[in-house]
Amino acid sequence: MQHRLSRQHVVDMCRTMLARGYLKATEGNVSVRVPGHRLYAVTPSNYDYDRMRVEDVCIVDFDGKHVPDGSGADLKPSIECGMHANIYRERPDVNAVVHTHQPYASALAFLRKPIPALTDEQVRFLGREVAIVDYAPSGTGFLARNVQKKMAGGDNAFIIANHGIVALGTDPDRAVFNMALLEKVSIAYLLALTSEAGKVHTIPAAIREIAFGKLRADEKRIAAQITEAVEPVRVPADEELPSADATAAEIAEVAPGAESARLGYAISEYPDVDDVMRRLKALTAQPVRGLRHDAMLDVLNYFDTKCRASKEITDRAKRRIPGGVQHNLAFNYPFPLAVDKAEGAHLVDRDGNTYIDFLQAGGPTILGSNHGPVNERVAEVVRDSGPVTGLFHEYELKLAEIIHRYLPHVEMYRSLGSGTEAVMAAVRGARAFTAKKMVIKVGGAYHGWSDTMVYGLRVPGTYRMNAKGIPFGATSRTREAFPHGLGQLKRKLIENRLRGGTAAVVVEPVGPESGTRPAPRDFNAKVRELCDEFGALLIFDEVVTGFRLGMGGAAGYFGVTPDLTVLGKAVSGGYPMAGGVGGRADVMAVFGSGLDGRSGAHIQVGGTLSANPLSCAAGYFAIEEMARTNAPVIAGRAGDRLTRGLQRLIDRYGLPYVAYNQGSIVHLECSGVMLLDTRSPLKLLRENKTRKRLMEQMGAAYTAHGIITLAGSRMYTSMADTDAVIDDALARFDQVFALVEGV
Repeated sequence: MQHRLSRQHVVDMCRTMLARGYLKATEGNVSVRVPGHRLYAVTPSNYDYDRMRVEDVCIVDFDGKHVPDGSGADLKPSIECGMHANIYRERPDVNAVVHTHQPYASALAFLRKPIPALTDEQVRFLGREVAIVDYAPSGTGFLARNVQKKMAGGDNAFIIANHGIVALGTDPDRAVFNMALLEKVSIAYLLALTSEAGKVHTIPAAIREIAFGKLRADEKRIAAQITEAVEPVRVPADEELPSADATAAEIAEVAPGAESARLGYAISEYPDVDDVMRRLKALTAQPVRGLRHDAMLDVLNYFDTKCRASKEITDRAKRRIPGGVQHNLAFNYPFPLAVDKAEGAHLVDRDGNTYIDFLQAGGPTILGSNHGPVNERVAEVVRDSGPVTGLFHEYELKLAEIIHRYLPHVEMYRSLGSGTEAVMAAVRGARAFTAKKMVIKVGGAYHGWSDTMVYGLRVPGTYRMNAKGIPFGATSRTREAFPHGLGQLKRKLIENRLRGGTAAVVVEPVGPESGTRPAPRDFNAKVRELCDEFGALLIFDEVVTGFRLGMGGAAGYFGVTPDLTVLGKAVSGGYPMAGGVGGRADVMAVFGSGLDGRSGAHIQVGGTLSANPLSCAAGYFAIEEMARTNAPVIAGRAGDRLTRGLQRLIDRYGLPYVAYNQGSIVHLECSGVMLLDTRSPLKLLRENKTRKRLMEQMGAAYTAHGIITLAGSRMYTSMADTDAVIDDALARFDQVFALVEGV
C-alpha cells in the first residue's frame, strides 16, 4: 500500500476526534498531506469513521482528483476534497486539515458571527480572528474557493456559514488541537454573548499582533520546509535493498590472493555529486528540523536513567583529563559513553547497553571491531618480541611490502605514529624534495592537527580561525582552495609562483571530511594535471580511504597516481601507532635522514614507537585478512544497503535530510552545518550554532535508540555489518525519524 503513514495519520486523527466527541457518524472529513508529493490522504465519503481502516483512506492530488492505487476497498473520497486541495496549494505550512460539524462552533455558523481575539492563546494558534466563510453548498467549487480566499492570510480556524468549521495544522496533532481549541473558544464566546450581549471584551490590539506575529513566524518556517525542498530520492517500498550477505557469499567462492584490481572496490556506483550538492544546498536553505520537544526530553531521559555508570566515570575524568576524554571522537552530547566491550558490529557500554557501531573507531576497523583472527596472530608476535624493541623487526618490512603489493604506487613506505604525523612528514618531505615552500589544501578538509594544516579547518574560507596557539609563521605558507574550485586552485598555484612555487597540493580524494562535500568523479585527475603543470607534488590523504575504498585505495579507484600517500587508521587494523607516508622512491629518499648513504635533501622524522612490532604485525595481518575476505567490498555493500534504506525512510517521512555514500562511508545530513562556509558569512554566523546543536541532538537520539554514529552525521560500515545488522539499524532509524517535528 502506498503512503501508508499519511493514511495512518488520518485514521489516528479520526479515532482521537471520535473519542472526544467531535465526530458523529459520517459527518466531517479529515486529511493529511503526503510528504514530498502533491498528494494528500483523506477520509472516504459517507463512511463510518469508527469502522475505518488504513486501507479505506483515499489518496487525492492537489487538483482534487482521486488517485486510486488498487489497494484496500478503493472507496470514493470525501465530497469536500476540492476544498482540501485548495488549502494545501495555498498554504504550504499546512500538513493536516480537519472539517467538522462540532456543536458550539456550528452554533456560531448559524449566527454567522466571527470570534474576535479573546485570548492571546487563541490568536497564537488560530489567528487574529475566527472568520466566517461565506455560504456555498457543500462539496461545490464555490465553497472550496470561499475557504481558500479566507485562509490565505495565515489564520488556522474558520467557521463556514450554515455548515461547520475548518481547522488547519502544521501536523496532524496540531490540527486536532486547533479544532479543540476552537470549540473551547466557541463555548466561551457563546456564554459571554448570552450573558451580556454586546459587552464582550477582546485583548489589546498590540498583544493580538505580537501573538499573531509568532504564529506567522512558525507558519513561514514550516512553509519553507516545503517550498525550499527538493524532491526526495524515491525508493519504492518493494525494491530489494543491496545485500552485503550476497556479496560475502560470492567472494567466499573466489580463490584468495587476488590483487587489488581483481578484488574490486567498495563503491558500486559513485554518487551524482551535482545532485547531492543540490540536495545539501536545499537542506541548508531550510529552517532546521529536529526532534519534537517531548521526544528530545525522552532522549535525554535515556542518558540520565540508562547511562549512569558512563556519566559517573566521565564526570570523574573531567578532574584529570581536559574535557573529560582523550580523543575528540568521544565528545558526544549530552555526555560521553564509556565502552567496556567491542566486537564485530556492536559496542557495549559500562551500563550494559548494546549499540550498533557505525563509528568503527573513526573508520579503521574495516573487518569489524576486535577481529579475532587478527588479534590471535598479533598476540603470538607480542609474546615473542613484546610490543616494542627499539630495533628493526621483520614486520616493518612485511608491512611495507604488503602495502606496495596492493598500492603499487607506494614504492617505499615510512611508518609513523598517526595520520597527523604522516601529513606533517609528507608536507615536510614535499618541501625538501621540490625546494618550494607553499602548500595548498582544500578548504574544510581535516588533515590532522599539525601547525601547518590547522588552516581552513572544517569550514572553507576560515583560514586561521581554529589556529589558536599557532604562530602566524607556521601557517604563512599554507593556502586553501574552496571545494570543487579547480579554477581557484589554479589561481593559487599561479600566485604561489611569485612566492617561490608550490611544493604540494593535499587532498582527501573523496572530498573534505571524508566526502562531506563529495568530490566530483574527475576532480582528482584534474588536480593531478594542475600539479604536473606547476611542478607541485600531489599528496593523497588516505587516512580514511586507504583500504576502506578497496585494497587499491582511492588512488586505485579513481585511477590517479599521487606522488605521496598518507595512510593511517586502517594501516594497523585499529591498533595504535597507525600512520605512515609512502610514495615514489625518489621522493621518499628524503626520509632516509642520511642513513641510506645518499646525498641531497633529508628531513628529520622519527618516533621511538613508530613501526613497533605490535603495530606493524597488526597492520600486516589486518591487510592480509582484508584481502583474503575482501572486507572493503563487503563493507561497501553494507553501506549501499544502509544508504538506500535511509533514503527510503527520508522519502516516507518527507524529511529534508540527505543520505548518500561512497562505499562504506555513509553520510546522513540532517542539519547541513558542515556545508556552511564563509561565502555566506551572515548565514554562517546566524545558523552555525543552531545547526550544530541539531546535529548533536540527532546523534544523541540515534544513540538512545542503539546506534553509534560519528557526530550524528557520518557512519562507517564494516565487514561485520550483515544484512540483519543493517536492517536492525534501519528499524531504529525509523523510530527516530518518527519523532521529528511535523512528521
